[in-house]
Amino acid sequence: MHAGETRISGSLVRRLLAEQFPQWARLPLKSVQSSGTVNALYRLGDDMAVRLPRVADGADDALKEHTWLPRLAPMLPFPVPEILGLGTPAADYPWHWSVLRWLDGDLPAPGALTGPRELAADLGAFVTALRGIDLPGGPGAYRGTPLA
Repeated sequence: MHAGETRISGSLVRRLLAEQFPQWARLPLKSVQSSGTVNALYRLGDDMAVRLPRVADGADDALKEHTWLPRLAPMLPFPVPEILGLGTPAADYPWHWSVLRWLDGDLPAPGALTGPRELAADLGAFVTALRGIDLPGGPGAYRGTPLA
């Protein structure tokens, strides 16, 4: 996917959990297929997820989310991931990572939407609410690459 991508496997996730969050280390763990390429995602038990950056460009995300998501969540019209644990770099993994509350739902897929107008309205409401929040010292918008 990316040049220089860190290899992430279920056994790595298990080791990190055992070292840093032993209370969750024995829960069922399953890789989640995603169209995202910056993070690896694993379902942990019935109601959690583990998210680990694959590339250096995503390395600061867990720290930012740990700081800002709890502050943003009460001001948004829909749930955002709740950070349950912030993992730290380890001998075999270089970056911070997260254990989050799992949010049930379906990913929109072209041609599979039953209510595209509702989805568009919900997305618009979320973006409008997010843009209306003023949190002093908050992180700037991040696009990743220029629009050009």
